[in-house]
Amino acid sequence: MPFMAKEKTAYVCSNCGQESPKWIGKCPACGQWNTFKEIKIAADTRQQAATTAAASAGRMLRDNKVLRLRDISSHDEPRIDMHDAELNRVLGGGLVPGSIILLGGEPGIGKSTLSLQTALQLSDRRILYVSGEESAHQLKMRAARLSGTTPENLLVLCENSLENIFDHIKEVQPELVIIDSIQTIATEDVESSAGSIAQVRECAAALLRFAKTSGVPVILIGHITKEGSLAGPKILEHIVDAVIQFEGDQHYMYRLLRAIKNRFGNTSELGIYEMQQNGLRQVSNPSELLLTQDHEGLSGVAISAAIEGMRPFLIETQALVSSAAYGTPQRSATGFDQRRLNMLLAVLEKRVGFKLMQKDVFLNIAGGLRVTDLATDLSVIAAVLSSNVDTPIEAGWCMAGEVGLSGEVRPVNRIEQRVAEAEKLGFSDIIIPQYNLQGFNRKKYHINLHPVRKVEEALRALFG
Repeated sequence: MPFMAKEKTAYVCSNCGQESPKWIGKCPACGQWNTFKEIKIAADTRQQAATTAAASAGRMLRDNKVLRLRDISSHDEPRIDMHDAELNRVLGGGLVPGSIILLGGEPGIGKSTLSLQTALQLSDRRILYVSGEESAHQLKMRAARLSGTTPENLLVLCENSLENIFDHIKEVQPELVIIDSIQTIATEDVESSAGSIAQVRECAAALLRFAKTSGVPVILIGHITKEGSLAGPKILEHIVDAVIQFEGDQHYMYRLLRAIKNRFGNTSELGIYEMQQNGLRQVSNPSELLLTQDHEGLSGVAISAAIEGMRPFLIETQALVSSAAYGTPQRSATGFDQRRLNMLLAVLEKRVGFKLMQKDVFLNIAGGLRVTDLATDLSVIAAVLSSNVDTPIEAGWCMAGEVGLSGEVRPVNRIEQRVAEAEKLGFSDIIIPQYNLQGFNRKKYHINLHPVRKVEEALRALFG
């Protein structure tokens, strides 16, 4: 009678992928609490496991060999042009052959629309679009709405089994594979439902091996949890080459494509789209769209020359300061770091002398954008003070500068790009940090420069 191993269970941390034979409250690897989830391990005898391990080790010894670093070729592989300037920018210049990309975003934000729209534009490559959520009829309706054409190179497969997907890949030999979504794919090697930690990890690892051995790039679409992080184990983000977040407010028409991790490019790059009835439209000059409304004569509005990635653009900072109606003052920020707002308000009160302790402060970055550039500090302080004294900032003025705890205006990077963007859009005056004037060629620009060292000097230039 053959030896039958009993079914085993293990516990895996949903945050970092750490395994444990029993449930523990705090993960010893990442320190998170209550993240261990139970998974089933397929029954396997010790003899089978030893045989499998020996075969794998022998195969690795045959396939791999030690190389000298100087003998390894260092030339860059030609990237795949996605026929989308915004997507190419975020990826670092195009899609690298053999790479695996994870595209995440909230439900309804446009992940599937972006993927299908990109696939429809790549008419020169055979693409396999694997959908585990939608039927073929739904995909055809969406494709007709996006482009109105049905290219012959786009192949659609509605399948949830990983083994069947690989059979079809072997049959059609695609040049690009899109999986929508990784949480709906399941493999027979793991005895758990699709979307579980073990299934997502094993399926992603199998697709990673396929991409690296075949040279065919794979794009995975991932779901977002209610906390805003990618669903599934944290190891999913570790094994992929790039993690791209598709974000935006559904009440606004703008969508932002932001690289969180990228082994082949800059993680600070930003792509901007506008959601329309017939799909996503690339926004090549976001400054003109973000500054369409005329706010002349209105207080609490300041324009900042910001940079996200390599792209400069001007954004509108709106602030509202009012007396606290319920005793405890409120601090609210949309599109800006809440803690940094509190710090800037403390600087405004301590260093400049404006008492905001008993007042509500509301801050908003117009257009639904979320900015991380520290150069917007100066515009935040200017907008708050403008609303507090109910005095509008003169039209044609913009600013860029980081504010320190002692009230000094610190230098910012790539100041010439910011000044050139402000001049291109017709601004007459710009406030910049004094330190940025070192090596700055004023003769190239016709815009009036106002260098400042402290917040008081900037406010004096704005309000007199």
